[in-house]
Order: sequence, then structure tokens, then C-alpha cells
Amino acid sequence: MSEPALRKLILGSTSPYRRELLARLHLPFEIAAPAVDETALAFETPRQLACRLAMAKAQAVAVQFPACVVIGADQVAELNGQALGKPGTHVRAKTQLQQMSGKTVIFQTAVAVVCQETRFAQMDLAQVRVRFRTLSAAEIETYLLTETPYDCAGSAKSEGLGIALLEAIDNDDPTALVGLPLIRTCRMLQAAGIQVL
Repeated sequence: MSEPALRKLILGSTSPYRRELLARLHLPFEIAAPAVDETALAFETPRQLACRLAMAKAQAVAVQFPACVVIGADQVAELNGQALGKPGTHVRAKTQLQQMSGKTVIFQTAVAVVCQETRFAQMDLAQVRVRFRTLSAAEIETYLLTETPYDCAGSAKSEGLGIALLEAIDNDDPTALVGLPLIRTCRMLQAAGIQVL
């Protein structure tokens, strides 16, 4: 059996944002797409949904690669207790931004680290409170046409022009809003036997 420090690391996500974030740690890793149904369960809160999906994604990939350490993550934007998913289209993105204008949205970002062979499984959640400015129809349209954030929960990329939509960001893990809370990820990787430094 290989030493934990030598275990291969796999990101169980096809998200280019998560791939870029994990690359910041200068660890070699591979990508695997998790086959997970992301449909919310009845009466599931946005927080519960993010946590369940992060763990499900990590476990789905870990089954295929039992000797590897697998990272799974999920993010759900929450407005007034309701989940806002990835809009997918311009019309849906516009509706989301209109709903969020002048309000506080909680981005529930969950991350899970799993190694099936060692029976390691941990999950953590970073909550990011984001206060949106009051946005005009013209500002929303300009933003959407410039950045086309249709693959982002809540239709806003804070790492890009989306920062201009915001009044404030309140969190304790700076990369959580982009989709992978690296402080929590580092802590769990260390516990799983992956030496980050």
C-alpha cells in the first residue's frame, strides 16, 4: 500500500474555476468528472444541498479511484432561504440579478475530501455573505453581456467584473466565493496525508 503522502490527488470537478484555485497550491492533481444528480431533495435547505453534493461528488470519484485522495465541492447561492442555481441562460441570469439587487445573498460553498482506501472522509462549509448594490437594468445588461456568467451560481463572478455589482463580501476563506475554500481544503488535505507545504 502506498504512503499517504504519495497518494494521487484528484479534483472531482470539471469547473475551470475550481481547477484554477486548486492549482494555486502547486500540488500535482488530476481531474475527474463526478456523475452526480444535482437535483435538490424535497425540503432540503441550500446549505444541506451544497454539503450533500460536495460529499456525493467526492465519493462518486473515490469509488473509481479508491487509493486516491479526492476533492469534491459544490456551491449554492441562497436568497431568502431559497436556492439560486446556475442560470444557464441570459434571461435567467437577468432575473437572478434583479432578485439579488440591493439584497444580501449567502453563498454556501461546501468542500469534501475523501480517500476510500483509508476510509478518510471530511466535509466543511464556508458561508459567504454578499451584499449586492441596488442595480439598474442597464448595469445588469452591461454586466451580463460583458462577462456572460451563466455557469455561476447567482450569476456573478466576483473574481471578474462581477465585483462591481457588490457592496460588501463577508467571509473567513477568501476563495470560497469563487467555488473552492482553500483554507478549509488545505486543512483537510493535511489531515488526509497530502502535504501542502
